[in-house]
Amino acid sequence: MPKVVDVAERRALIVDAVFRLVEQGGVEAASLRNVAREAGLNVGSVRHYFESHDALMLAATRAMAERVTARIEAHGERILAAFHRADHRELSAAVVGVYAELLPLDERRRRECAVWLAFVERARVSPALRPAADEMHRDVVRLTTSLLEGAGVPEARDRAALLTIAVDGLTVAALSWPEDYPPDVQQRLLAVLLRQSFAGATALGSAG
Repeated sequence: MPKVVDVAERRALIVDAVFRLVEQGGVEAASLRNVAREAGLNVGSVRHYFESHDALMLAATRAMAERVTARIEAHGERILAAFHRADHRELSAAVVGVYAELLPLDERRRRECAVWLAFVERARVSPALRPAADEMHRDVVRLTTSLLEGAGVPEARDRAALLTIAVDGLTVAALSWPEDYPPDVQQRLLAVLLRQSFAGATALGSAG
């Protein structure tokens, strides 16, 4: 009797292998052959689910985005609850929590950030991947704009763009020079960025 394969489980196994390889060796390390080896499968099995390297990277990045989005949504619920209670301390902590999900503060987030940056670089020269990269970036900008506008921050759209760029830069620095930007330094710099971004807030109080 042929073995029944759980498709979702098999795809998750392959995607996790992509995560590990990209973190260790960059996007070039996540070839179909290397991914198959890392996942304990043959290349044919990987090709059954993902026909190309770009397809692998897209699946891994979407999986990363789904994980991060789920955690951010949990912080969003904290933000709404704190807003209704007018609890500015809890509100600030929840806003910090949102952006902390985008930084390489632990092993899980380091791996996710490595996949995201590898995907962005790949998408820069791959027309097939560019729309997904654009959408994910704009989702973060929209989220940031919404938070700043909700807080009554002046020039919210420009500040949202600057905050998004700054968090991206901090992510790159922390991945590239982890000894200079350990988690405590990342968190301190994030707090500075948020204080600057939310300066002049009139509705929700300042974050950080």
